[in-house]
Amino acid sequence: MTQPIGNDLVVTMHYTLKDDDGNILDSSEGSDPLAYLHGGGNIIPGLEKALAGRVEGDSLQVKVEPAEGYGEVEQSLIQTIKREAFDGIDSIEAGMEFEAESSDNEVQNFVVTEVQGDDIMIDANHPLAGMRLNFDIKVVEVRKATTEETSHGHPH
Repeated sequence: MTQPIGNDLVVTMHYTLKDDDGNILDSSEGSDPLAYLHGGGNIIPGLEKALAGRVEGDSLQVKVEPAEGYGEVEQSLIQTIKREAFDGIDSIEAGMEFEAESSDNEVQNFVVTEVQGDDIMIDANHPLAGMRLNFDIKVVEVRKATTEETSHGHPH
């Protein structure tokens, strides 16, 4: 009998993630399945909740609302900054992604959304923030995590 998914188990799964229009946003198809430590905060909460109690071989479709996914869009993370903040970068265009360190030494990723002269509009929200996420999941394997995996908080 296969063990139901629960905390401190390593789950291996294939997935396809789509938006509400059916566009594929991400998929493990054609590559190795994704492995995560259940209860370790390795995947978004809504997906982890939906997988709890499932077993090896299960297939399921999961809709995850923004609050249980990457959160709602936070307007405070959308800002206009001056070009001089991009010292040493000659050309700045919409779609470019950057990493910046905040005053409290946190690394924050952001994308340039618009350029108007010396005003650069940026968005530091997760690219999937505010979106309902639609997953097709196939559970490939469920196994007990090793002591090392449990202590590190992720599978090896």
